[in-house]
Amino acid sequence: MVPLGPLPRTCWTPLISLLLVCCLPPPEFPERVELAPLSPWNPVGKNFTLRCRVAGGAPRTNLSVLLLRGEEVLSQQLAVGEPAEVTTTVLASRNDHGANFSCRWELDLRPQGLGLFQNSSVPRQLRAFVLPGTPPHLSVPRFLEVGTSQAVTCILDGLFPASEAQVQLALGDQTLNATVVTHGDTLKATATATASAELEGAQEIVCNVTLGGESQETRENLTIYSFGGPVMNVSGTIRNMSQPTVHQGTTVNVTCAAGARVQVTLDGVPAAAPGQLALLQLNATERDDGRSFFCSAALEVDGVVLLRNRSVQLHVLYGPKIDPAKCPQHLMWKERTIQILRCQAQGNPDPQLQCLHEDSMAQVPIGIPFCVRLNYSGTYNCRAASSQGEHTFVVVMNVQERNPLTITIILAVLTTLGFVAAIPASIYVFGVHKRRDIYHVNQGNAGIPLTPKRPEGEPSS
Repeated sequence: MVPLGPLPRTCWTPLISLLLVCCLPPPEFPERVELAPLSPWNPVGKNFTLRCRVAGGAPRTNLSVLLLRGEEVLSQQLAVGEPAEVTTTVLASRNDHGANFSCRWELDLRPQGLGLFQNSSVPRQLRAFVLPGTPPHLSVPRFLEVGTSQAVTCILDGLFPASEAQVQLALGDQTLNATVVTHGDTLKATATATASAELEGAQEIVCNVTLGGESQETRENLTIYSFGGPVMNVSGTIRNMSQPTVHQGTTVNVTCAAGARVQVTLDGVPAAAPGQLALLQLNATERDDGRSFFCSAALEVDGVVLLRNRSVQLHVLYGPKIDPAKCPQHLMWKERTIQILRCQAQGNPDPQLQCLHEDSMAQVPIGIPFCVRLNYSGTYNCRAASSQGEHTFVVVMNVQERNPLTITIILAVLTTLGFVAAIPASIYVFGVHKRRDIYHVNQGNAGIPLTPKRPEGEPSS
């Protein structure tokens, strides 16, 4: 046997490692690593605990447990105990919402020349939230009439994440169908509240906002009421008329009524008691044509008086009538002047008015300018007619002839001026004015009469 000489120093380190490996028990990997479940929601600004358990694994002196946020190491500790339990406390922030937290063991066998071994747990996702301490702002009507609808709005600011909040709007025991809109940290829910007869009386509208297992709630009072009327009726009216219409001389009853607790007043006269109708009776005349009747209804709801008004206009049918004050009985005009015959007739329906000459049956215009002629003189029957009858009014028209004094003078030959001629004498026409005796010479043909000069302002004939 050949004896071995001393070993070089370079061989000592591998040899020692080999001897240690051969002398130590074999390493064991952990059987299980698990991060304890997180709370469903964690309020921002408060601490939460990460808890990790590692079962098995050896040697423990080389086994570490790490707690991580994503890839960020929050804590690293040696595994102690069986199973080993490692914890750390984290302050929740908005940035933690949706972040993944996990646990990882590491068995470091590099000193034995075997490397670093590790394994991670299933990650857990954190949900962080902010629910403000102030209640939502709820906007509702104070009163709501049966059969009507109105929008209600609920707003809450400072909510995070607003998109994950749950909102419930309710009227009494009825849940309202709400439309929710978020913008940043603000949530707005809108719904339509409809009042039914079953809900009449004092009710509450509730807005509840829930996030992270916590809630904020606001309640507002709402009074649902029934306000029937006012309803107005007019008796004695003619059928198939769009508006209340009666004949002259008809006895008319105008009534106004409303609900059981409603006080009505008709043309300033109140009914005897709430719930009773108000009555007004009249004998229709032409003066009542176009007359309006007003009814006011008052209902007290929760200390507040609600008012509602209605009116109706009466139409009275009556025969035509020509008012002498609006149609002159005697007219005196000059011929060839522009005049207007002003004559009006009243009645319902509006009558047709014509003025006819009693002899020639010629019609003279009414209300429009016309030129007066001499043959217009005479008596006119002005007749107003409608479906309710007719009325005739006599108008006498006197037309004065504008007849100027005319003189035709044939002048002889003016010998004094030295004119001698065998031709016919020159003829001149003089206009003579009766009052002023002023003449104008107009050269013209023989036989044209003289016309007097007109005073200033007198129309030409």
